[in-house]
Amino acid sequence: MSQAEPSTSPIRVALVDDQQLVRAGFAMVIGSQPDMDVVIEAGDGAQALRLLGSHDVDVVLMDVRMPTMDGLDATARLTSGAAPTGSAPRVIILTTFDLDEYVLQAIKAGASGFLLKDAPPEEMLAAIRTVHRGDAVIAPSSTRRLIEHLAGVLPDEQKASPAVLESLTDREREVLVLMARGRSNTEIGADLFVAEATVKTHVGRVLAKLGARDRVQAVVVAYETGLVTPGS
Repeated sequence: MSQAEPSTSPIRVALVDDQQLVRAGFAMVIGSQPDMDVVIEAGDGAQALRLLGSHDVDVVLMDVRMPTMDGLDATARLTSGAAPTGSAPRVIILTTFDLDEYVLQAIKAGASGFLLKDAPPEEMLAAIRTVHRGDAVIAPSSTRRLIEHLAGVLPDEQKASPAVLESLTDREREVLVLMARGRSNTEIGADLFVAEATVKTHVGRVLAKLGARDRVQAVVVAYETGLVTPGS
């Protein structure tokens, strides 16, 4: 497992789940890592938002179904800037279902991806590190499957006009298609025979032009506009 540089501050993690045993299990795994600290534990979204007002957090693991305020509402408030914190933390949605209609809504609200509660510990830790770096959790096949399924059954009124892609260059469209296929920057560079730094530049321009917070949101746009179709 990768470890942080000695001078690097630990990734500050918040655990938001109404099941105490789930939180305890996650906290034990995360606490065993030298580059991570659990700084908040909350049993629902409302409590999480209150605690986030007095704690700096980098990544939030957020359950979907909770009493008082569910993860969907809490994520929307966090990523919209309605939270009392100065800068919104990245959010990873936790779910027990591989295909959960709420997860796509959470991603569109600003979450950076999702993770199954029964995912291996290594996958959870990798997701936290990936999101903290500023990348979204799009590589796991379950995420791609979820987006493909839900984007494929979106009603017409929720689909985006292909016109939103008009500002993209041909190369940026190529990069967006590869992002939607779950390719990492390194893999996209190999596919297009360009340097990874060049890919990062293209990805940044795609996000800026689409008004997407991260690559997961950009991938959702790719499906909504029909640039990428399920199973393609």
